[in-house]
Formats: sequence, C-alpha cells, structure tokens
Amino acid sequence: MLRVEHEIHRRRLGRNLGLGLVLVAFVVLMFGLTVVKVTQGNGMQAFDHVLRPELVPPAQGAGQ
Repeated sequence: MLRVEHEIHRRRLGRNLGLGLVLVAFVVLMFGLTVVKVTQGNGMQAFDHVLRPELVPPAQGAGQ
C-alpha cells in the first residue's frame, strides 16, 4: 500500500523540529547559566531558617 505524504505533514514536521531545537537551546542555556551561577556563587547565601549575623542588616545608628 502506497502512502503519499501530504504537504501539510512536511510543514508540520519542519515546525516541530524548529520548536524542538528552540526548546533544547533554552534548556542548554538555563543549564549553562545554572552551572556558572553555582560555580561562581561563593557569595551566595539564602534563607535556610538559620540565623546568620552577616545577613542581618545593621541597625540605623549602630555604626556611628
């Protein structure tokens, strides 16, 4: 049995491949940014339910 591929299927395949490439590029970009941020994140600190004095802002007049 012969199956003739319709022109719309070729166009849809092209769009799907293009969208797939864009999504892969986006994932690679996000992964790269994450790796850079983690490897250079020596000053990164976040709220982890532990009081850290260096994260507490100084009082207004304490430095005078």
